[in-house]
Amino acid sequence: MKIFTSAQIHELDKYTIEHEPISSIDLMERAAKALSRAIEEEWTNRTPIVVFAGPGNNGGDALAISRILAEDGYSVSVFLFNVLNHLSEDCAANKQRLIDGKKVKSFTEITLNFDPPELTTDTLVIDGLFGSGLNKPLAGGFAAMVKYINQSSAQVVSIDIPSGLMCEDNTYNIHQNIIHADLTLTLQQKKLSMLLADNQAYIGRLKVLDIRLSPTYISATDSQYRILEESDIRSRILNRNDFAHKGSMGSALIIAGSYGMAGAAVLCTKACLRSGAGKVYTHTPRRNYDIMQISVPEAILQTDHEETYFSETVDTEAYNAMAIGPGLGMQENTAITLISQIRRATCPMVIDADAINILGNHRAWIQQLPKDIILTPHPKEFDRLAGATSNGCYDRLHRAQQMAEHLQAYIILKGHYSALCMPDGHIEFNPTGNSGMATAGSGDVLTGIITALLARGYSEADACRVGMYLHGLAGDLAAKDLGKESLIASDIIAYLPQAFLRVNE
Repeated sequence: MKIFTSAQIHELDKYTIEHEPISSIDLMERAAKALSRAIEEEWTNRTPIVVFAGPGNNGGDALAISRILAEDGYSVSVFLFNVLNHLSEDCAANKQRLIDGKKVKSFTEITLNFDPPELTTDTLVIDGLFGSGLNKPLAGGFAAMVKYINQSSAQVVSIDIPSGLMCEDNTYNIHQNIIHADLTLTLQQKKLSMLLADNQAYIGRLKVLDIRLSPTYISATDSQYRILEESDIRSRILNRNDFAHKGSMGSALIIAGSYGMAGAAVLCTKACLRSGAGKVYTHTPRRNYDIMQISVPEAILQTDHEETYFSETVDTEAYNAMAIGPGLGMQENTAITLISQIRRATCPMVIDADAINILGNHRAWIQQLPKDIILTPHPKEFDRLAGATSNGCYDRLHRAQQMAEHLQAYIILKGHYSALCMPDGHIEFNPTGNSGMATAGSGDVLTGIITALLARGYSEADACRVGMYLHGLAGDLAAKDLGKESLIASDIIAYLPQAFLRVNE
């Protein structure tokens, strides 16, 4: 699923109107019907509704919804804000339709002073003040209106996007001037800002409504951002040949674990084995020997000559992929060995966890990373690489995108919608996964999955796509059976077989 910018959304509407063809007012009616159906699925006509409509097309949608709900027996009070005495053409047309219909409980057009209605717990507010075209923070009376709605106990439904929230960059937005919706009904596709963690408080539950905008425009128009779908993953799964043997299914090297962190090596290794690698070799300090042999008997163990930390490089000629970092520790000898290992590696490589933290402490080394390397930082690890920011998730995403382009690397910025930043500047978001996966070891499992896929022969891009999708899907399947609260990293590994079965159906 592509994610368009606000400018592209405007062009999509325009293209649909010109090429379907359909008039803009009829397209608005189509959207209003879809929005009204979604509202009626959630609230009965015993719910009193207060609609706040702005002067643009988002307000036009709100007026059309008001008319439809009133015709369906809902008690609807409408407030249209027209303080500049100028409505968009379609907003003005829907205002007249609403007045002519004579079904709403009340209609008030505000041109100067406004006496706000009482908003109780039983009230449903429909927010149609501003939509996806907003490009600056709300101020003045509209900001006051937003604060009044947010301070009330009413439930709030926002049309397309919560008023005050912009489609992409909200770095310098005034956050107290953004509607806190309980439900956002967005049209055709999600907006970029809806995928970022620091905007979730405004969006509430999110539903995407298909209003049949032009599929021709959607398929022909390039988008810098997209959300992976199951069909994308199915088409990329490599079939296992009936005559395959362990030597033909790839050899993976895992360099992981320090003394006291053997669990990271165990989880990464198990995930790699569960993800189809023919042979998995794990290089770990000597004191982890018994733990590894007992916990993962299928792995081939290599022990470092040091008892408690990684200190010697490994020749990678015999391996198809390598991962380094989980539980590695931050010893200075380990840091020096890490950069030496990266320099001499001859196979595709995944860098995670402490390996990323070490690079963050030695930023000059970042320029020595080979082309097509995969890095899998969580936000704090990325901030150690790129420098901390107080400007929010959009800024971090933008910097990850720039770093991926500069290094010609693949950077998976982990989160609820993990973002795969590609060397060509495109970003793909992963839709699978849940909050139960916010648990120690989850990232080690992802590293093991991606490493196995690389060893199997997947390209770096596809190993990242398929790996993060399967990782999240396994977590979703585990949470369905076990609940989010009780989910641990080893549960994700246990449900990987079901995840593979799902995408291989």
